[in-house]
Order: sequence, then structure tokens, then C-alpha cells
Amino acid sequence: MSNSISTPAHTTKLLNPILEVRNLTKHFPVIGGTVYSRPVAYVRAVDGVSFQINRGETLGLVGESGCGKSTTGRMIMRLLEPTSGSILFEGADTKELSRKDLRQLRRQIQIVFQDPFASLSPRMRVEDILAEPFHIHGLHEGKKTRGQIIDLLDAVGMSSRHLKRYPHEFSGGQRQRIGIARALALNPSLVILDEPVSALDVSIQAQILNLLEHLQNTFNLTYLLIAHDLAVVRHAANRVAVMYLGKIVEITERQALYECPVHPYTQGLLSAVPIPDPAKEKIRTRILLAGDPPSPRNPPPACRFNPRCWKAKDICREIEPVLEQAATTEPGHHAACHFPEVAYGVQADRSDTENTSTTRPPS
Repeated sequence: MSNSISTPAHTTKLLNPILEVRNLTKHFPVIGGTVYSRPVAYVRAVDGVSFQINRGETLGLVGESGCGKSTTGRMIMRLLEPTSGSILFEGADTKELSRKDLRQLRRQIQIVFQDPFASLSPRMRVEDILAEPFHIHGLHEGKKTRGQIIDLLDAVGMSSRHLKRYPHEFSGGQRQRIGIARALALNPSLVILDEPVSALDVSIQAQILNLLEHLQNTFNLTYLLIAHDLAVVRHAANRVAVMYLGKIVEITERQALYECPVHPYTQGLLSAVPIPDPAKEKIRTRILLAGDPPSPRNPPPACRFNPRCWKAKDICREIEPVLEQAATTEPGHHAACHFPEVAYGVQADRSDTENTSTTRPPS
């Protein structure tokens, strides 16, 4: 399989949401007390997140480590219970589902975990790993299921000769292929990809990304791609949402985000991505963010980015900005900023253009 990364040829325009997340929050209690254990504080891991994913598209969810990306994905899977908010899958609120309906939901939503070395049981052969979803959901049918397992391996670029092997006999890329095959076993509609290539070598990353795109086209899948690598998201996603300290600060089409970001945090993230061309790297604007991300246990008031933002004014410390259409951009480009401003020249390298603009450096 080729190591070059192909870019999705389409961008979803027709709104046909398969998943809607509304004002989703997850606050983890911090337990204290010497005699009686009780919550003394809360970690606001996810705090009022809203977005939708359209059928057949890939939504990239990016941000620094600890911003709440993986927690959001686990709440969608119902591996974590939300503190508040709603998750609508195919129009149904997942919080209202019965145990039977929740089991059906988990057939429709699957997840590929970050670490292929930890997500597969070392005591199980590949055949047993891939058969487990069928057993759990009462779908195992002997020889028919074995044939389905072989088809799954074939779909991810492996073969029946791998059935009797254990995970430790495979490379990281092969293990992740097995994890992807397991996620596809029950023919899901939505797959959550939680940092699926971050633990792999760069050359293997390209192979896995191309495989995921091929599987999406073959099986009509919808992806939520959770990642911190902006280059990976750029090549794999149709739309991108940027998270900071438990909140989405910008969401739009992939091209718009990388070519004309409006939120200062997004501009800072893109500025940190290196450009292979020394000439372009030399003339582009670099934005150095001040300080470290605050603790989600005690986030700043109003705009959570204000302590690190060079545009911050009194209103940023007093009134929380709403995630809304940015006046300076095309329709569908939403940002949570009191002073959104299109910036050029901070994005990563583009292979389809030779033009590199610059923007005023932050004062």
C-alpha cells in the first residue's frame, strides 16, 4: 500500500446529521476530606460542547492534550456518562434509550483506540478478538462468522494466515489494522477514531490513513477523528472543530480552517506546525502563545483563552464569547471570539499552491 497520504476529494455540503451533540458537559469530582469523602472541586473536562456530524463525512476534533477530545468521544460511545447535555444519534437521544436499545446503539457506534499495543488482549488470538463482538451481541453463527472474520481481515489488508496468531506477533501498524477490523465487525454507521495513528511511525501513519479513507468509501462510514496532529487532520477530515480547555472555539470546513483561521488559539496551533520548505518557513508569521494551558479544575472566567491571548481585552475576561458565525468569513465558519480576525500565513505547508501570505505579528 502506498505511503503517500491521499486527501478526501469531497467536502460535505448537504446537511444530513447522523450525530448531534448539544451542550455536552463532563465534570469529574475531586474527592477530599479526612473523615468523610466528598467532592471538594470539579475538573471541567468538557464544558458545553455542541456540534453535529453529517452522514458520510469525517469531522476532525483537534486540540492540545487534556482539552477534552477523548472524553467527548467516550461520552458519545456511552463509555462515560455525561454530567449534562444530550447526544442524538439518528435523531434519538441516547440518554433515553433502554438497555436493549443501548446495546443496539453500540452496534452502530464503534471506536478505534489510540494504543494498538494496549487495546488488544494479549491472551487472545486474532480470530477470537474479531469473533468477540459477534459473541457479545449474539450474532455468532459458526462457519458463517468465521467467513465474516476472514473478510474483515481481507478488508484491512491482512489474511486468514493471521487468524491463529497473538497480538505480540504483529507490528504496531498490523495491530491497529486488527483494531480497525474489530470496529467494523458489526457494520457500524459511525466510527470514533481516537488518535488512531499517533502511536505509529510516520510511514505507517500514511498507510492507516489511506486504509481508513478506503474503508469509509467502501462501507459508507462516518468518522469522528480525534487527533492532536494537525497534518493528519488536514489530510483526513472534511470539517474540523478546535477544542481548548473543554470548549469548542472554532469549527468550519477543512480548507477554511487551514487557510483563514479566525480564532487566536487556532492561529497559534497552525503557526506551530513546521513547513518543510525553508523559504516559506522563513517568511511566515510565527505566533508564540504565552504561558501554559490553565487547569480545567479552575478555568479562567469568560473566555478561557484570555490569559494567553494577545487580543484579550476587558470584555474577554467578563463575558464568555458565543460559538457563532464569524462576520469576516464564509457561511458555516463559527468561532467563539469577541475579536475574530482572519489570519493568513500561519498555516502548514500546502502542496497545491505556491502563494504564501503573511499577517501582522501579534503585539
